[in-house]
Amino acid sequence: MQEGSLIPRFGRARRDPSLAVLEGFHPLKHALRFGATVLEVACDDPAELERLVALLAPDVGERLRALARQVEPAVFAQLAPLAPSTGVIGLAERPAVDPAAVLAERRAAPVVLLEDPRDLGNMGACVRVAAAADAAGVLSTGSHDPWAPDALRGAAGLHFAVPVARLAELRALDALDRPLLAIDPDGEPLQPRELPPRALLAFGTERYGLSRELLERAGARIRIPMRDGVSSLNLATSVAAVLFAWRLSPRASTPVADGAG
Repeated sequence: MQEGSLIPRFGRARRDPSLAVLEGFHPLKHALRFGATVLEVACDDPAELERLVALLAPDVGERLRALARQVEPAVFAQLAPLAPSTGVIGLAERPAVDPAAVLAERRAAPVVLLEDPRDLGNMGACVRVAAAADAAGVLSTGSHDPWAPDALRGAAGLHFAVPVARLAELRALDALDRPLLAIDPDGEPLQPRELPPRALLAFGTERYGLSRELLERAGARIRIPMRDGVSSLNLATSVAAVLFAWRLSPRASTPVADGAG
């Protein structure tokens, strides 16, 4: 492929629901580490790429070297609205993720539900936390694509380590066999030992919280205990607090019997 054709190719990929744009070394590293089908990689400084591989990701070095092609800095600067400072960018196939399959997963791990998140970087940070905590998935509602390049950058490419998908309608939760817990400032204080291992944990936006529709569907409302005078937490911080409360609790290692919620 000619260098000039890379610019429109990467531009179209940002709007292609079958592709993931990996802006920077860390998203690319994680995509390769967690089994992504990476289609192409462009870099503007092979020596710097080799340094990063040796320092941060020798486990994927062979595959990355085989994929990477050097392009002129002037071309590389046009492959993303803000060229990655690590000097590398890639394209990968976006995996097909069925929200119903995520919700039906029998593993004893929670699913995160983000209701209409507004900030793509923050959405990506939630995915990064969910991958680190080994959650069963991240679902989002609203108009934003959870696989958008800004979200992928915020997640450091860890969309490939945990199922991530958009949930089209809340009525998809009608047949839910997971306990739905709303994270709400008016709820009962979070008790890690009491968190169901297969909970669906619903988080709203920092400004508006959860919708009345979702609150009415919830089996319980819980809040993160905080110091008086502190009004709220960043969305990704809230997700991290609840997920790691679960992960560090004794129930995190308790198997779930078939048919249990």
